[in-house]
Amino acid sequence: MRGWLFIALVLLGSLFALTGLRQFFIEPLATAPSNVVWFLIQVSPILIILPGLLSLGTRSAFYTILVALLYFIHGVLIAATEPLRWFGTLEIIISCALVADATWLLRKLRERDAGMA
Repeated sequence: MRGWLFIALVLLGSLFALTGLRQFFIEPLATAPSNVVWFLIQVSPILIILPGLLSLGTRSAFYTILVALLYFIHGVLIAATEPLRWFGTLEIIISCALVADATWLLRKLRERDAGMA
């Protein structure tokens, strides 16, 4: 189960890094404070679910799937524009892998919780 958690954390970190790369280097806003605020808004779903996921909470694994779907939708919107097509495609691939990994992790956590009852 810890292996699935590690993969989920790597994928979440990849989404975090990809968002930061795009926000600060590829298409930055006019001022640095506005970049930081917009970046924090974009990565806040990751930051919200991270503590629960680290404690292997069943609910947090489900919320990870929902967060990955948000990034999937964002990746599809970005992939529709020509200059950022590769970033959008990469975001789609990472979010699909995160959905698959978090689904498997959720299944294992539910099996663990059912064994405790």
